Amino acid sequence: MPFQDLNNNHIPQAVKDQIIVLGDQMEALIKPYLRNLSSEENGKVGKISETNKLFVNKDRDYHVSQPALDSPDVNWVEFEADYESRQFYELGAMRFESLAKAMTETRRLHDYDNYQNALLDYKYAQYKDSTQAGLGYDSKVEELGQFFTGGGPSEPTLENP
Repeated sequence: MPFQDLNNNHIPQAVKDQIIVLGDQMEALIKPYLRNLSSEENGKVGKISETNKLFVNKDRDYHVSQPALDSPDVNWVEFEADYESRQFYELGAMRFESLAKAMTETRRLHDYDNYQNALLDYKYAQYKDSTQAGLGYDSKVEELGQFFTGGGPSEPTLENP
């Protein structure tokens, strides 16, 4: 017996509407501060390695604990602003990535439920077509059958996203 209706926890429309409004507000708030780099800029700027992040953190530790050792050539106000912005973006991205992953996995449960129920409905239409011809099930079976390998009665496979 197939698993069916794995997730019966549905978001009410009012909550969906509120999430959309809040998402729009968040996007409007942060968009002026975001930049998409061109491929040329991306190549120039690159990506900081974990070792280099540790280097930056250690240098900042020295700046905070022993400012007398700071280079006068560094704009430390800008350094701190960059550091704080970086932390904000990293934590925000991690939070949104985690949320996106959970939403994708929850969506997959609903995909699975829909797929299993569609298979059940298709099998019912096949049964009704074979026992009570002429009621319209023949066209439903034919239309749905196109999604099966060779258009026959075998089941299509559920793809992993």
